Amino acid sequence: MDTDDLQALALSRPADALRLAREVLANTPSDAEAAAAHQAAGVVHRDFGDINEAVAELRAAYRHARRASDPDREADIQASLGVALVMAGQTSRGLALLDSIVPGRTGVHAGRILVRRVWVRGALLGRHAEALADAEHAVEFLSDTGDLVWEARALTHRAMVLLAMGAIDRADEDYARSEQLFMRSGQQAEYADTRQARGAAAFARGDLPKALQYLDDAQQMVEELGILEPDLYVNKCLVLLAAGLSRDALTEINSALDRIEKQHGSAARRAELLYCAGLAAHAAGAIDVAESRSRDALTLFRRQQRPWWAARAELALLQFRYAGGDRTARLFRTGQRISTELDRLDPDLATEAHLLTGRLALARHDPAKARYHLKIAAGARNRGLRARGAGWLAQATLHQDDGRSRAMLAACRQGLNLIEVYLRTLGATELRVLATAQGAELAAIALRYAVQRRNARQILEWSERWRATVLAIPPVRPQDDAGLVTDLTALRRLTQRLEASYDRGPGPGPMHRERRRLESAVRRRVLLTPGAIGERADQFRVDELLDHLGDRTLVELTDVDDQLYAIVVARGRVHLELVGPTALATHRLSHALFALRRAATAHGTNQLDLDAIGARLETVLLGKAIKHLQDGPAVVVPTGRLHAVPWSLLPSLRHRPTSVVPSAAAWLRARKAVPPSTERVVLIGGPELSTGHEEVRRLSELYPDAVVLTDGGATAEAVLKAVDGASLVHVAAHGTFRADSPLFSALELDDGPLTVYDLERLHRAPHRVVLSSCSSALGGPSGADELLGLVSALVALGSAGVVASVVPVNDPATVPLMLDLHGRLRAGDDLAEALARTRASAADSHSARAAAQSFIALGA
Repeated sequence: MDTDDLQALALSRPADALRLAREVLANTPSDAEAAAAHQAAGVVHRDFGDINEAVAELRAAYRHARRASDPDREADIQASLGVALVMAGQTSRGLALLDSIVPGRTGVHAGRILVRRVWVRGALLGRHAEALADAEHAVEFLSDTGDLVWEARALTHRAMVLLAMGAIDRADEDYARSEQLFMRSGQQAEYADTRQARGAAAFARGDLPKALQYLDDAQQMVEELGILEPDLYVNKCLVLLAAGLSRDALTEINSALDRIEKQHGSAARRAELLYCAGLAAHAAGAIDVAESRSRDALTLFRRQQRPWWAARAELALLQFRYAGGDRTARLFRTGQRISTELDRLDPDLATEAHLLTGRLALARHDPAKARYHLKIAAGARNRGLRARGAGWLAQATLHQDDGRSRAMLAACRQGLNLIEVYLRTLGATELRVLATAQGAELAAIALRYAVQRRNARQILEWSERWRATVLAIPPVRPQDDAGLVTDLTALRRLTQRLEASYDRGPGPGPMHRERRRLESAVRRRVLLTPGAIGERADQFRVDELLDHLGDRTLVELTDVDDQLYAIVVARGRVHLELVGPTALATHRLSHALFALRRAATAHGTNQLDLDAIGARLETVLLGKAIKHLQDGPAVVVPTGRLHAVPWSLLPSLRHRPTSVVPSAAAWLRARKAVPPSTERVVLIGGPELSTGHEEVRRLSELYPDAVVLTDGGATAEAVLKAVDGASLVHVAAHGTFRADSPLFSALELDDGPLTVYDLERLHRAPHRVVLSSCSSALGGPSGADELLGLVSALVALGSAGVVASVVPVNDPATVPLMLDLHGRLRAGDDLAEALARTRASAADSHSARAAAQSFIALGA
């Protein structure tokens, strides 16, 4: 193998290169051969292993090259050594070495040296203008020379600088060309590195699913090669954090940190990983860890003389401390300095710095300085996606401080519209839900203003503007993916085996690990689903709501600065009432749910008074708003954290039909939903119910033409096929809610759990659904004011109405309840009417009453 081939192998198959280098050195090589072998070993250690060993190997290579009297090899080894010194934290020495060997060189050898200096100046030091000049020369020297590897490297490094300077399309063109060249030349590790860099470019363009796809591809490649690629983990962490996937980001970055520390890897790379680990820890709520890691990163960046990275780390610390309530003069001065530094180093991050510094100035009653910084930040509202979001928030804050309320509301509206466009680029429900958090502050500014004005109509409009936002966007079904179906099937089978093993004691560790792997595979596949822009949903209008309510009363709860407000819409008027602290409402709700669970299972006289508990719950949920309730049905719009209220416990709602909806707009859409042209009823009975299949058997007598799936026939694929587009579906099965991962909440079928991921494969959701299963109405609050769970999935897919329970239910008590409910549905009642009348005629026992009050009717 010649010298160039061995050097190329070091960045293609590092383990093979290191083995071959050792073989060369063990067989009395010439100085030229020893120089090449030591250089290859040094590059492998520099990029994938122990940085101190890398420096030692490269110094040995240089000594042999001098003895071999090969000036070009000497210079090439010095270039590799210069990069290694910078990565070891010796920035001045490394850069000086690179600078000393560039002058006077032209052609291929000059291009190779310049590529190394581009990486140091661009990736490590943030000196992008200088790096771009070097990159242009390198591309010129290395193009059309027949050296595919170094031509690809020159293109990749130019792309890196272009991307940092905001030229995303030009960068991706270079990356795409270099990918082809690396593939042709068999450079596997460098192909993977370019793949992950294209992920960063896709993220900068705002294409999150594509970014995740590229990063996953790259991760699979480097794992097969058995190498650690810090850039991959840095970029993946930043992408996952932007997507709101903080736990995933923290897991990935902690894994990379552990590996680089065990390998004694590059100090420069370790500092970058520490910086990202600080961001991820803060997003995950580990505040002390976040501060510690960010401080460590800042110390290393300063020691390594890397001002761009140091400014990023210091901005992160500034943001952490502001979020923790720090408004001191010292923090404000730091914000001013960081804003100025980032104006020169990173305009997009400078936007965030100026926004934060402007807010600090407002908190310190310095309007002149606040205006100065907010104006600079607001000027970015037509730049990249990240800067635009901060720019519109700065504009709204600026107008708010100036007292220009109309301009402030317009800025909030514009910013939310921008984020809504971004939501549509995402296909996965989880990503859409998490992305709504980006608009929470804009929505809160507008809502706070409306509350201050006591304008009930305006409060309702702004409460609706950023509530259940994802439900207003047409869902994107996962693409036909045989791998997804295979993984879901395997997960069902494994879950069944695990449950069987629990009967014999704790489940075996390997099975738990395999379940985690399968769940991760399913989730990863769905996260890559691309979005579909489509048409924008009709905007909510109060007048349209008033036209459709008729004799109903709508009560919408909204949380403003931890205070719960009730907006009551009835008989053409909109009323506003302050109810009280949200924390008290959530506390009382927890007590009520505990009482319901106990009533469903307890026997004898030791029972809690559900009537008294309901009265106390009504006080903290509705307060004085009950005086505005009219006779007739009610429609309740709770906040995400109050979605599981058993509304029939409340005295004012006990005897009236009550529909629960995630938003008033969602209720209007459900009212307009067109039922299937043909009546098709599906009855499903899951396994291991204490009542067996009695519920489904007796319901089949009410619906003689129904599709009945039970006794082993209720498998996931059979159920999905049957319920797709059905007019009415009844499911009598155990349900599980997964608070740790709500989209794995499931209904237990004969072949295992039917998850939300399965339901999202439906072409058309069933029109109406009755879930006679435990805790089926529960969802996981997420994003701004969204829910993830079984019911929210059905509503998002187009179900007009769902009956579900907020607590585990008593199977024997539920059977007569469901029979009565369906009898009333067949008589023409809607879901809320049928449930209310069924509840009123329930048997007079604690278990029967508790079962009746455990169910709520969602939708229209």
